Amino acid sequence: MKILTIQNRMGIGDMVIFLPFIEAISKKFNFPVSILVKENSKASEYIEKNKYIEKILILERNNNNNNHDGIIGSFNLARDLKKEKFDKVFIFNSSLRFRLICKMAGIKEIFQYPLFKKKNQHLIKTAQSFIKEELDMDVESNPIINLDDSKIESAIKKYNIEKEKINILLGIGGSGPTKRIPAHKFMDFMRMSTREFNCKFFLATGTKKEEQDILNEILNSEFKQKCTPLDKIRINEILPVIKNCNIAICNDSSFSHLSAALNVPTIVLLSDTPLMYGSYSPNMYPIIPDGEETVTHDTLGKERINPEKIFKIFKEILS
Repeated sequence: MKILTIQNRMGIGDMVIFLPFIEAISKKFNFPVSILVKENSKASEYIEKNKYIEKILILERNNNNNNHDGIIGSFNLARDLKKEKFDKVFIFNSSLRFRLICKMAGIKEIFQYPLFKKKNQHLIKTAQSFIKEELDMDVESNPIINLDDSKIESAIKKYNIEKEKINILLGIGGSGPTKRIPAHKFMDFMRMSTREFNCKFFLATGTKKEEQDILNEILNSEFKQKCTPLDKIRINEILPVIKNCNIAICNDSSFSHLSAALNVPTIVLLSDTPLMYGSYSPNMYPIIPDGEETVTHDTLGKERINPEKIFKIFKEILS
C-alpha cells in the first residue's frame, strides 16, 4: 500500500507540528507514508530517524523552482504524483486544487479537510478532528524527533559540551522583525543566570542581517567566552547540540519547535504570534509580553518580554 500525505504550510515549525498526525496515518495502516511538503520545511534534516515516513516529495512552488505553480504546475504535479502510484492520500488543507490534482493523479481514496473552509481553522484542533473523523484515532499534540546516539555523543566532543555546566540553547533568530526579541533582553537573562549558575550558551539564528546584528551584539558583550554561535551550520548538525542542552529559550522560531520535539524543556518568547505556537507541546513554557493576557498577531510586544519572568521559569525548570 502506498499512502501520501500533503502538508503544504510553510516553514519548519508547521512541519514539526503536523508530525504526530502524519505518523498516526502510518500507524493506522501499518505502512510508512510519503509526504508532499514545501522545500522550506527542510523536512529531510530532522526526520531522518522517523520510521513512519519513507519518502519526501517537494512541492516546487518558490522563486527558484515553480514547476508546480499555476494551472500548468497543477498538471505537472498530477503527473509527478501519478508516477508514484499512490493508493490513498490525506490532504491537510481545504484546497479544491489539491483534490483535483490527486484525482488527476489517479489516487482512488482521497481524505481531506472540508473544502472551502480555510478561514478560522485552528492549526491543531482541525488536524485532530480530521484524524478522529477519518481514522477514529485521538492524537496528542506532542511531536517527537529522534536522533542517533552516536550523533549526540559526537556533538559533545565537537562543541566541548560539559555536563557539569548548565547548557542553554538561545534561539535568538526569527522569521520576522516583530518576533525577534532584542539582544538586551537575552543579555539581561544571561546576567541573572550566570550569577547563580555555571552556564554555557549556544546561539541559534539565521543568516539575515537583522538576526546577525542580534548575534553580534551578544558575542561582543561580556558573555563572548560563554557563547558558541550555531549560525553557520545546518539544522541536522544543530539538532544534536540542542539535544545536549538542559533547556532552550527561544523566540517563536524553528528552534522553539525543534527543541521541544527533542524533549528539551523550551521557554518560548511570544511577542507577536498566537499563543498556540508556544504552548502546544508539553515541553513548552510560553512567556507573553507584560500587560497582556494572551498574544496574537499584531500584539507587537517584543519590548515587553520580561527577562525576570524568563529567569523565574528557568529556575523552576532546573529545580
